[in-house]
Amino acid sequence: MTLTMSIPALLFPAISLTMLAYNARYLAIAGLIRQLYEEYLNTPSNNTVLQIRNLRKRLWLIRNMQAIAIVSFLTSVITMFLLYVEENGLANIIFGISLLALMISLLLSFVEVQISTKALSIRLDKIEENN
Repeated sequence: MTLTMSIPALLFPAISLTMLAYNARYLAIAGLIRQLYEEYLNTPSNNTVLQIRNLRKRLWLIRNMQAIAIVSFLTSVITMFLLYVEENGLANIIFGISLLALMISLLLSFVEVQISTKALSIRLDKIEENN
């Protein structure tokens, strides 16, 4: 397959939208952490501690999802530069790294969604305890 300038350029909108989604998840978690902090100060509970542990894992994942997405974006740009200077062999390798980084970022996103679901389950358990 011949790599042309338009192929890595196709990743630009996908990576940009992915990073926007990751940022939205980060902002939502930051708000939740602030809320849980206030809740814990008012009425400390084991449930709140479990949620905080869960959020710590999610923050770690989101930070790494964002970092790897940035690597993917950067390597796409490098690929385009290499194509511009007609270094096609190296461009193919760097583009492969870009795709791999995007796949890893999406895999981490999948794991974060699974943990997020677990967090909602913890919250539902608390509601059921009170009834």
